[in-house]
Amino acid sequence: MFSQVAQNVADRLFKSVKGMMLKKKAGKIAGFPRFKPIERMKSFAYPQFGFKLNQKLGLSGMGAIQIKKHREIAGTIKTLTIKRMPSGKWFAIFTSEIGEKQVSQKDILPVGIDLGIEHFAYLSDGTIVENPRHLKKAEEKLRKTQHRLSKKNRGSKNRKKAKFKVAIAYEKLSNRRRDFLHKTSRKLVENYSFIAMENLNTNGMARGFLAKSILDCGWAEFSGMLRYKAEEAGCEVALVEPALTTRTCSNCGSIRKKSLAERWHKCACGASMHRDLNAAINILNRATAGHAGSRADIPIYGMEARKASEEETPTHKKWASAFYERGSPAL
Repeated sequence: MFSQVAQNVADRLFKSVKGMMLKKKAGKIAGFPRFKPIERMKSFAYPQFGFKLNQKLGLSGMGAIQIKKHREIAGTIKTLTIKRMPSGKWFAIFTSEIGEKQVSQKDILPVGIDLGIEHFAYLSDGTIVENPRHLKKAEEKLRKTQHRLSKKNRGSKNRKKAKFKVAIAYEKLSNRRRDFLHKTSRKLVENYSFIAMENLNTNGMARGFLAKSILDCGWAEFSGMLRYKAEEAGCEVALVEPALTTRTCSNCGSIRKKSLAERWHKCACGASMHRDLNAAINILNRATAGHAGSRADIPIYGMEARKASEEETPTHKKWASAFYERGSPAL
């Protein structure tokens, strides 16, 4: 093992123990870091030296390894992480440092997004992004592969084969979900200049009776994708407080309690629309100044965050919070 790889493992262990101690001092429940045998180690890292990338990947102590190099790496390579997937695939993950790109801000319509389960997303302009329900489509295959695995004797070769098939099934499910999230987030940042969405507590929501459906949608991962893609696409993403966005009428501002089964919004003022469309309009109104109940101190990601980060560390990308004031959009 290369010396810096061993040092990195020790550094990980130190951070885990330190994190446990800090949580206990803060009064939180924290257990001692779990011991991991070599079979449970998923990755190791070369933090500075010990690797060389040409047509093959050269690793200190291992020699040259044949790889599938799908694209040239831009910038100066800083670190390398070798990761092993449960399906048996290996990935070489490079971290490189590149210069800041000059991106001009877009000047097109803003949009509010209401994430849901019936529809993956409902936009304030009426566009609907359907929920592909990846888990439901793959559930039967996952059930069969896991059932076969449970029937195999522990330590046998047949169990290893069955375990491999389970890993492959889950990897395909994960790839399909991530592919959908990448394509959807890319389409949004290219078509809109300002995107407002709810700052959802997915960890808390995933403890309820809709946990399986919520986790299958991948709202947290989708939100993260939108944030980092907004900076490169020249748009902005704002996260707003989700409270009462569904109960509030987007036309008159009155608040009325609704059950989950009530899918259509009707108000005494004459407003009639899908409840998710009503929520999406409220989210956009809340993210922009000039509306009743709006919040101009919400965290902004994208162009405004880029300006704030350039004042701190111009050579590194940082997500920063900024304060944003905007006029009333034309809906």
